[in-house]
Amino acid sequence: MTNKHDLIDYLVLAEKQGASDLHLTPGAPPMIRVAGAIRPLNEDELSPEDTRALVVETLKEAQRARLENDWQLDFALQVDGVGRYRGNACYVSGAIEANFRRVPSEIPDLTSLGHSPVVDRWCDERAGLILVTGASSQGKSTTLAAMGQTIAKRRCVNIVTIEDPIEFVHSQGRSLVNQREIGSDATSFASALKNALRQDPDIILVGEMRDTDTIQTALTAAETGHLVIGTMHTNDAPTAIGRILDAFPKEGQQFVGAQLAWSLLGVVCQYLLPRTDKEGLILASELMTVNSGIEACIRDRRLAQIPGLIQIGHPDGMHTVDDSLIELLIAERINLMDAMTHARDPNFVKEEFQKALKSQRKGWFTGMFRK
Repeated sequence: MTNKHDLIDYLVLAEKQGASDLHLTPGAPPMIRVAGAIRPLNEDELSPEDTRALVVETLKEAQRARLENDWQLDFALQVDGVGRYRGNACYVSGAIEANFRRVPSEIPDLTSLGHSPVVDRWCDERAGLILVTGASSQGKSTTLAAMGQTIAKRRCVNIVTIEDPIEFVHSQGRSLVNQREIGSDATSFASALKNALRQDPDIILVGEMRDTDTIQTALTAAETGHLVIGTMHTNDAPTAIGRILDAFPKEGQQFVGAQLAWSLLGVVCQYLLPRTDKEGLILASELMTVNSGIEACIRDRRLAQIPGLIQIGHPDGMHTVDDSLIELLIAERINLMDAMTHARDPNFVKEEFQKALKSQRKGWFTGMFRK
């Protein structure tokens, strides 16, 4: 190893600069992400030998074997005196590169994350399916953990989590919490979820719902008296619903649509934007609750009608991402350029924001959809 630092040195430097992520890539200096922007640490370029040594020294023997066999690995890393990290290592052009994302030492509550009270109320549900969606690195696992911790503190239930890797360590609260990690405690989400149904669970948190077996088991669990909360990599609620239906053969989609229409409670889709005060990122979201109209759209696969129902769904606690962006703009939490980038209808967002400024009544929109 030609590099004079070990991984902990870099993590300490990243922590001092308030970084959310540390990137180790051959041919580049260590890079950090601060308030959404990538920038280098003041260090020399890393060689392929450097990145390999930095990553491999942190892994257990079984993890090293998985990295060599699968050419990629997700893992958790606890560094005493520094913090907890979610790590990802993979091969790129024959060399190892890695990312380490800082995990808060305590699980944030839903209010501090910026969620609607509707999401908090979902934590009181006894059965059904809740989806937390968004692109990569949009805080889905943090929301999942916050919902799990809310339930653990509030209710006397058995909670099983299935994660890859375990990022947040839950306190038991009033509940029993069993956290299972893919690669250490189970071979796959699908097998772990099937086994979870034999653990007398009340609540099941599923870190990732991608394959048909996992989705089918989650639907079955939700309609047989369990509350299932899972994440998906989609940018809006209709796409998440479509992704679930498309996971099945055409001849089975009508039955799955009926299952989903009956069991789905709601979808929250997340977007993290830079804050105007440069203090990190802030949540904008789309929130869909399942009322009779949306239930019918899911059952009949009229997914194109769902965005319109979300727009008029304020009485049921729904809001579009554009609603959320306008509220953040009026509160001066984000800038217009970032809002326009994430808006479904940029012209609408700009016009409504300008209307609020001209009226000099900045509070007229705030709270409109937070029922």
